[in-house]
Amino acid sequence: MKKSLLILVTALAATGLAQAEDTLKKVKDSGAITLGVRESSGVLSYTLGGAKYVGYHVAICEKAVEDIEKAVGRKLKVNYQPVTSQNRIPLVQNGTVDLECGSTTNNATRQKDVAFANTTFVEEVRMAVKTSSGIKSIADLQGKTVATTTGTTSVQTLRKNKRAENMEFKEVFGKDHSDSFLLVDSGRADVFVMDGSLLAGLIARSKNPADFKIVGEVLSVEPIAIMMRKDDEALLKLVNATIAGMVKSGEINALYDKWFMQPTPPTGAKVGLPMSDTLKDTLKHPNNKPMEDYAKK
Repeated sequence: MKKSLLILVTALAATGLAQAEDTLKKVKDSGAITLGVRESSGVLSYTLGGAKYVGYHVAICEKAVEDIEKAVGRKLKVNYQPVTSQNRIPLVQNGTVDLECGSTTNNATRQKDVAFANTTFVEEVRMAVKTSSGIKSIADLQGKTVATTTGTTSVQTLRKNKRAENMEFKEVFGKDHSDSFLLVDSGRADVFVMDGSLLAGLIARSKNPADFKIVGEVLSVEPIAIMMRKDDEALLKLVNATIAGMVKSGEINALYDKWFMQPTPPTGAKVGLPMSDTLKDTLKHPNNKPMEDYAKK
């Protein structure tokens, strides 16, 4: 009985080790790695068209790929796989995407299904409205139409806010962030609830940025991180080492400045969002704590 148990434990340990090395072995054998990218996740990850993807998190992932290449001892072909809020987690779980480089919030529920690297952006969920709307806070949402993106948790966050208790408003959903923003732009929604940096990026790149503004209370503080499959400790350790190296060298600060404070392609729009004190502290004390831990502060 004891011998059988020992064999079982040894087998499980071997299986765990194999899982931990899966992605590095996979990319070494195939010579390719797939990055999950977003079409319109503000300056974290977006497309320039023609299968070209750029942004703060895309750049961090590309830096990680350089270190992965060193680890596996070969040059890798980098494939860019567009993902949505709905399919990003399944595509990571089933192996289609090796690193998801978008705008995914690290929360306790998602940690059951996927793994997150150390936090590289801290988001504040806010509301974007037309400047002429008269909406200034949650208190003004009674009877309004609220847009958000399918597969995100922003409206649930809004409904949990004490100021939204007993308030009636209609929900509409965009298939991606650009579509959700268009709902407000076209008058089909009064407000778009989403991560502040994404809203700022969409406004900056709109035809008439002065027509929109970000208003209201901070609905939640959310850590955003690069996502990968669970139980892949070798890959997680490597990506976290990449991030640590970028923090130590100052490269991550330069990258933040490039994407959030300087003109960005293709229009030269500038987000103008200085690094928050929360993110500065998080980079100094690296961790992959879920958003629930931030809510306790």
